[in-house]
Amino acid sequence: MANYLLVDGYNIIYAWEELKKLADVNIDSARMELQEILCNYQGYHKENVILVFDGYKVKGNLGSVLKFHNIHVVYTKEAETADQYIEKVTGAYLKEGQVRVATSDRLEQMIILGQGAQRVSARDFHKEIREMNGHIRKHYIEKPTSRRNSFIDNLPPEMAEMLEKMRLTETDD
Repeated sequence: MANYLLVDGYNIIYAWEELKKLADVNIDSARMELQEILCNYQGYHKENVILVFDGYKVKGNLGSVLKFHNIHVVYTKEAETADQYIEKVTGAYLKEGQVRVATSDRLEQMIILGQGAQRVSARDFHKEIREMNGHIRKHYIEKPTSRRNSFIDNLPPEMAEMLEKMRLTETDD
């Protein structure tokens, strides 16, 4: 059974202070930063992540779905909002597994809850991301090594023992 996370891109960008500040300077940079954050999220949680951005105001926009590393990024077509896209695909993904939607749009939350999906507010999702980053830092990045990482340390025990015996054996040269 698959798990899906649908993220309302601009809703999250303008709800998270650091992304909002970045967007005020350069919206492309804010979108890219959110994509990078979600790539880390996907790698850690192993959910299918779909980031959705509004493209409804762009004349003649046909919409697009791009693969960015390990996530999908959707730009909706002209006259289609991210909310409409999320509502449409939520029902389809619910047939395959669990669906969570990250948005602080109250109306959107009520609609997806009515369909049977779960919702996570932008604030709670931000907290989840910070906790994940702390766990990664603690357990993977800052984890002290208990011993050297040498060739002998990576051999099967019986092979390491044999080599150690050979090393300790005196020769009559």
